[in-house]
Amino acid sequence: MSADPFSDIIRFTQAESLVTGGFSASGPWAIAFPPPSSIKFFAVVKGGCWVTIEGEPEPVWFSTGDVGLITAKRRLVLASDLGVPPQDAMAVFSGSGKSVVMLGDGSEFAHIGGHVLLDPASGRLLADVLPAWIHVDAESPQAASFRWLLAELVAERCTEQPGTQLASAQLAQLLFIQILRAHLQTSGPMPAGWLRALGDPRIAPALRLMHAEPARSWGLDELAQACAMSRTTFANRFRDVAGSTPLAYLSAWRMHLATRALREGKTTVAVLAQALGYASESAFSTAFKRAVGESPRAYRLAARAVAELTQ
Repeated sequence: MSADPFSDIIRFTQAESLVTGGFSASGPWAIAFPPPSSIKFFAVVKGGCWVTIEGEPEPVWFSTGDVGLITAKRRLVLASDLGVPPQDAMAVFSGSGKSVVMLGDGSEFAHIGGHVLLDPASGRLLADVLPAWIHVDAESPQAASFRWLLAELVAERCTEQPGTQLASAQLAQLLFIQILRAHLQTSGPMPAGWLRALGDPRIAPALRLMHAEPARSWGLDELAQACAMSRTTFANRFRDVAGSTPLAYLSAWRMHLATRALREGKTTVAVLAQALGYASESAFSTAFKRAVGESPRAYRLAARAVAELTQ
């Protein structure tokens, strides 16, 4: 593993960002998007529009360069004017036969959007800690990097250069990471959990150590020293921010690694137990069953059965 917990979790959840479409518009217009089945991101690259999200009390104005991320299964309406009856997005896009459509002459507004796909089994680790939606204002300091990314995404979609599909995917992935970074830096108080912990510089050194060497038998004194705190101060701070004790966090991360290894690999339970720092296969199996609800072998058999059914 790496000493970068944020990257570890993005890789663990297999987050994959894809640009799926966009539209340009002029005159009065409104488009209603159905509740997304996956995380949806969108950006205004020209002009501005109202964004109305089901369940939110007020619509929000998005200007050029503003980026949004919606994780909840809620209906979304983008409109030039709140009084315009919205067209159904499925009809607009399917009727065009293209992933990019034009309303009017398309001279006043441009939008680009996509989705973030997560692994069905491990993706909840990320999805469950994100708010229903995130809005990154183009005027915020964190948004400076978005301008280049959005310009490159638009350029890739307007050209037929070799590698456009791959380049767009890489740019979209970086856009998703920057959205999460901006959220960590600008959001109000977040619920205790790993995402809040990643944004806390005081306990970050301990997180980096545990992610770099999850099999090591880390002691509380050692982790506290790395964070330049007393044992008691560190333990209280970690629990308040992460929602668990440091050693409980380490144990939970080991279990996440174990479930992935059991789903995807052929490593024996004994070897896996040793690789994750357990003194014996029995100790690992007991910890795994307590955390997951079934033995490692039963979990692996069930995961294989599900994989065979979905192939």
